[in-house]
Amino acid sequence: MIDGRPATMRRRATFRLVALLALLWAAALGAQGTRIGYVDMKRLLDNAPQVLEARARLSREFQERDQKLKADEQRLAESEARQKRDQAVLSKADAEKLAAEIDALRRGTQRARTEMRDELARRSKEELDKRWPEIYGVVVEYAREQGYDLVVEAPVLYASPSVDITDAVLQRLKRPAATAGPPR
Repeated sequence: MIDGRPATMRRRATFRLVALLALLWAAALGAQGTRIGYVDMKRLLDNAPQVLEARARLSREFQERDQKLKADEQRLAESEARQKRDQAVLSKADAEKLAAEIDALRRGTQRARTEMRDELARRSKEELDKRWPEIYGVVVEYAREQGYDLVVEAPVLYASPSVDITDAVLQRLKRPAATAGPPR
């Protein structure tokens, strides 16, 4: 922490300042006929067919593990209910054995859930990293073809719907991969 503010706050403030300066510069050029566009990258990444397909593939990839984990969680719930229900009639040894089984199952399911969540996050990032160059390339390609001089992305203070090219880029991303090329 420098000057009393966390590093992330300073980075955000710096980024906003740079974005504001870029917009002011762009506005000055806009008076000279400069075309400015805006892309909502979050919406683009949430709705790009390439990303949606990767998410579906990951869902299928993790489905079996998730089902097994849900079955283990169901077994845990049933064991806990049995322990609560039969607590008064179980011998001390049986009660301790059941408690140990429940504890081991609980730890195992928590560990498995954490491992699966971490692996899913890692794989999701890998898939997004694979798709990013294509998505970026389509934005650049569209901007060049349409004669844009500047395209900014979020966060911006304000972007008029008339400069928002997100929907047009999404339509371009829906084309077959053969027509989309890397940035030139």
